Amino acid sequence: MERLSITSLKSTGSAGSRDSALTVQGVLQAERLGQHLAASGNRYTDVFTSDLQRAVKTAEALLAAQPKGGNSLASTVGLEPNLREQDFGFYEGKPFYARQHGSKKSGKDRHRSEHEEDPDFQDVESKESMAARTTSFIDRYLKPLLLEESAERQRAVAIVSHGILLSHLWRSILGMFGTNKSAVTLAPGVSIGNGGVTPLEYLGGWSNTGYLELDITMASDKEAGSPASKIIIKTVNGKDHLKGLKRARGVGSSQYDEGQKKIDSFFKKTKAA
Repeated sequence: MERLSITSLKSTGSAGSRDSALTVQGVLQAERLGQHLAASGNRYTDVFTSDLQRAVKTAEALLAAQPKGGNSLASTVGLEPNLREQDFGFYEGKPFYARQHGSKKSGKDRHRSEHEEDPDFQDVESKESMAARTTSFIDRYLKPLLLEESAERQRAVAIVSHGILLSHLWRSILGMFGTNKSAVTLAPGVSIGNGGVTPLEYLGGWSNTGYLELDITMASDKEAGSPASKIIIKTVNGKDHLKGLKRARGVGSSQYDEGQKKIDSFFKKTKAA
């Protein structure tokens, strides 16, 4: 019986598969997230991230907030292209194509039908492609951690990705349990959806630096009489770390420059000699 604690979190920003940098506000959110998760007692043994820089910087902020020392803690982040956001193809960075009045097609569908034969046209990445990427990530990294013969410690994994891709990652994790949806339970106080009956496959949207916390227990075939494999959903779109965080006026949406001083450094008193 192996147990895996997973924190899946959305990097700040929204730019599809373009490699956009974090904004000043995004850096503040990422730092708050790392501090909050560390203060909550999360000690990560493995950190995986999309290789897009906004996700990498978010993962690095999470890792920087972890207590120093201890052989069991992750010291670096693992870059994984399969965790990139959905590729919007031709539509990357393009404005929304509105539906024309009286048309049954969306503006994007109309544009696609008019241009899909163009030699340089690239369509939006399919759901099947994203499902294949997340399944590949699980098979390569998560399953070996869950099924390793002798775990000396409980694994705690952080996965930093992007909103659309994370929804597919959750469904792929759920797919490990097949049709046994009774294996999934919600921790006290946790709810999904906006009321009514919400399928487990759809946990809702993701806020910037919002996170999903899971405890996964996987029983091996060799352990006769062991409890059944199960998932406990502990947090959905967690964003307590953003309480009280005000938007940086005037510069919040500006690209973050690592060479700049933090604004609070200008107000610190210089020690007398």
